[in-house]
Amino acid sequence: MNAHKGGVTRRSLLSTAFLIVPRHVLGGRGYVAPSDKITLASIGMGRQGMVVTMDLLTRPDVQVVAVCDCNEASKDYIEYGANALLNAARKLLGPGYENWGEDLASPGFVQLTHTFKSSLGMGGREPARRLVEAYYSSRQKSGAWRGCKAYRDYRELLEKEKDLDAIYVATPDHWHAPISLAAMRKRKHVLCQKPMAHSIGEARRMAQVARETKVATGLPVNNPTSEATRLIAQWIADGAIGRVREVHNWSSRPYWPQGIERPKESMPVPPGLDWDLWLGPAPWRPYHKAYLPFVWRGWYDFGCGSFGDMGCYSFAGLFRILDLTPPVAVEASTTESHEDTYPLASIVHLDFPAHGDRGPLRVTWYDGGLRPPRPAGLSEQDERRFRPGQEGVMYVGDKGIIIGGFNGDNPRVYPESRQYQPPPRPQAGAYRDRAIDQWIEACKGGPPSPTNFEAQALVTEAFLLGCLAQRLPGERLQWDTAAMRVVNSERANRFVDPPWRSEYAS
Repeated sequence: MNAHKGGVTRRSLLSTAFLIVPRHVLGGRGYVAPSDKITLASIGMGRQGMVVTMDLLTRPDVQVVAVCDCNEASKDYIEYGANALLNAARKLLGPGYENWGEDLASPGFVQLTHTFKSSLGMGGREPARRLVEAYYSSRQKSGAWRGCKAYRDYRELLEKEKDLDAIYVATPDHWHAPISLAAMRKRKHVLCQKPMAHSIGEARRMAQVARETKVATGLPVNNPTSEATRLIAQWIADGAIGRVREVHNWSSRPYWPQGIERPKESMPVPPGLDWDLWLGPAPWRPYHKAYLPFVWRGWYDFGCGSFGDMGCYSFAGLFRILDLTPPVAVEASTTESHEDTYPLASIVHLDFPAHGDRGPLRVTWYDGGLRPPRPAGLSEQDERRFRPGQEGVMYVGDKGIIIGGFNGDNPRVYPESRQYQPPPRPQAGAYRDRAIDQWIEACKGGPPSPTNFEAQALVTEAFLLGCLAQRLPGERLQWDTAAMRVVNSERANRFVDPPWRSEYAS
């Protein structure tokens, strides 16, 4: 497809050589001609990579042609439900595939923390390749299809897959920027898992290269265009709670270990895993199972903790609702601080400047089971949002408050008013990721996705400042967004744009 400017594309060459009558004109409802499909490679085949790739496979205008992971195959990926990944794959494949992948069945459960137990599931490039080929085979009359290549190294993929239109990046956070930047420089569209980047400097570069190359970029984050975001923005603009002064946002994460010391011993690298490539731009260290899979989120070198894992969702909505610009100051209070991992629990205050008709605003983030004081007079439903294991958001104005789920879902106004009532919940049905639809339309030449890299760089900057503050509890950090500097802490500036390991620098 290659819809970017500045070169002869497969589609333009065909259309200028001779007239083609599209297959869907001749018949075959839902048919998409091969020349109209976005050829895509998925990079990072853990749980999230598997789940979203399954979603992409169902879209008639996408053709998955390659998968990539530095891990060949293993069954130690976290999944939310017993044998959830394999069951989802079999459901995707449909009738006749009820026993597909018996060798990929879950080996059992693991207790990650004292409160979080999870089933273990399949992952890696070979299970992903098998799934892609099984899916396309199930849609062929012959029942056989071979055409998905599996790569260990994304650089080899980008070099060899000349006709590739787009990539989906679902690696650990520290790899998001290097892979996305390399792909954009080769004029590939990029769908990148949240959070967009691992550092503020990376987010700035990703936005700049996206702007220069004019490729379609996006995150699979629906908050900017969700019904809850639209409704809360409408209520606030209408004066439902007066001028907003504060926002409180709380998460039940982390589900993974944090607030721990770095292992002193090393372990043998599992067969099929390229450990050096998994580390990539991060500083080298010996292999230990304490780092992967899934548990990497709690380590400073690889993940962004609870704030990076979930703040990318809620803050994307907050920025849209309140027309936020980057904060001017941030400070955190945390549980015991550790050199290598995020704290077990924290409260982070971000101060945003006045902008347009909105005055100065403080947004407070809570994780690890912490939450704001509970207002009096709530409904039973909203009382539950403050209980252990629950998540929510609260907008505080000078005339009232709005409380909703973590992403603002099912919001309610207090004092209660007939004028501000949420619509009935939609009937349960097949979920479709609107953000991915918007990105696909952008790949075809449509309007930019609301979660494109340029738009989300500012959102990412805000919650990554929160992550930075978690590393330096008790310090109030003054932020100059124009200079991309913490003006009162050279120690903090080391984390704004840390260098990549030389072997992987670009």
